[in-house]
Amino acid sequence: MKNNTFYAMLSRMKYINRWGLMNSTRQENLSEHSLETAIIAHALALIGNKRLGKHIDADRVAVMAIFHDCSEIITGDMPTPIKYYNAQIKLAYKEIESAAADKLLSRLPEDLRQEYEPLFDEQENQLLHRYVKAADKLSALIKCIEELKMGNEEFKTAKQSITKSIEAIGLDEIKIFMEEFLPAYSLTLDEQ
Repeated sequence: MKNNTFYAMLSRMKYINRWGLMNSTRQENLSEHSLETAIIAHALALIGNKRLGKHIDADRVAVMAIFHDCSEIITGDMPTPIKYYNAQIKLAYKEIESAAADKLLSRLPEDLRQEYEPLFDEQENQLLHRYVKAADKLSALIKCIEELKMGNEEFKTAKQSITKSIEAIGLDEIKIFMEEFLPAYSLTLDEQ
């Protein structure tokens, strides 16, 4: 039975809340975050292809983004200040994430596991993972924008920090997304 519990475990993403140290006006769970990250990653790849003449597999990037935080089903969401406190903790947490991913993948029959393993391996395709990482950071920035829009100043510093980390990624697609699409996240429904 253990080899058939992968999908049931993934359905538990909805129970993992993000931003545990922050006072949020609205909880965000891992399922919501993963969908938003996949949508943004897909958009970044399309922007790269259509506007910058790149040949990025947008569908593959989107699928990779869906699974990018699945290990948190087992580990929970580690707050960023702890996860990146120093190089030793960052490395140790990467090992924990890898072990959690292996544990999840072990819940698949072998023939299906082979299809999913590359989705969990950041070393498999580093270029595509850059798009996922960029989308992950943009999703966090959007959360900050939404919280600030609701008057929650708790996210002010997080927004500044995340904006700097986004700029450090160095993808032209990010700049295009931020200039053309990010402003709409500050609008009300009637303004959209």
